Amino acid sequence: MKLKLLIFSTLLTAIIVVGYILLFGKMFPYSPVIIGFTKEELAHSVIHVEKTVKYNDLESIDSLIPFVEDFHQLRFKRKAEIFIFKDSSSYRQRSFSRARFCTFYNGRIFIAPWALKEAQKGVISLEIYLKHELSHSIMHQHLGIIKYLRFPKWLLEGIAVYSSDQMGTFFYPSKNDTYHFIRQGNFIPPHYFRTKKENQVQLNVEHRISFMYSEFGCIVEFLIEKYGKGLFLSYMNRLLKDCRHDDVFKEVYRIDFKDFIAEFKRMVMQT
Repeated sequence: MKLKLLIFSTLLTAIIVVGYILLFGKMFPYSPVIIGFTKEELAHSVIHVEKTVKYNDLESIDSLIPFVEDFHQLRFKRKAEIFIFKDSSSYRQRSFSRARFCTFYNGRIFIAPWALKEAQKGVISLEIYLKHELSHSIMHQHLGIIKYLRFPKWLLEGIAVYSSDQMGTFFYPSKNDTYHFIRQGNFIPPHYFRTKKENQVQLNVEHRISFMYSEFGCIVEFLIEKYGKGLFLSYMNRLLKDCRHDDVFKEVYRIDFKDFIAEFKRMVMQT
């Protein structure tokens, strides 16, 4: 009898802890139940606004989805889900990220409250940042968690930066500035991004991560300008199903990826 009570008590405690983490803690991005938010279902998105928050421009957010779908030539499998939080404490309680915006494996997008304030002050562009995150969201929906883990992370960021026209905004260097930094010897091999090798590369730039993002955006732009948008979409769509990046790249572009990167760097040096 005591053993049964102990087992029951342990299971009940575990259920309560898991429930709390899902509803109010770090697993909230994956919770099937949303408490404390008003659900606004729009034409292309579902926007969850934490109660007491006054935000009256939801339609502008919703209007970004068709643009993102058009660029990627993909459709959201389910409506994009976006969360707006009342304060920093609530955001940090429910998110692993400390960034202004975060997209999770299931495609849900979190907007930090300070990001909205910065956008209202004109410090950042909410439209550009959301296009960036919606790019991640639509790719997440088409990849799933397992394939996402194998998809080239540099390419995900390059697509998001290029498609949102993010270069040259806030602390992201412009295309010209990025080329200037590369000519000075700053360059991160794309395959090093988010690996142990990334930290081995010294970059003499003010904002390391934003330079890398702009570099990847420039590489995506060069691919599209040199070979065309259609071939780029073929490359991207092949990678949604087959994560053997270098093999896919060579099959689509008829050139080794390392040779293409060398060509990109030569182009930058001559520009």
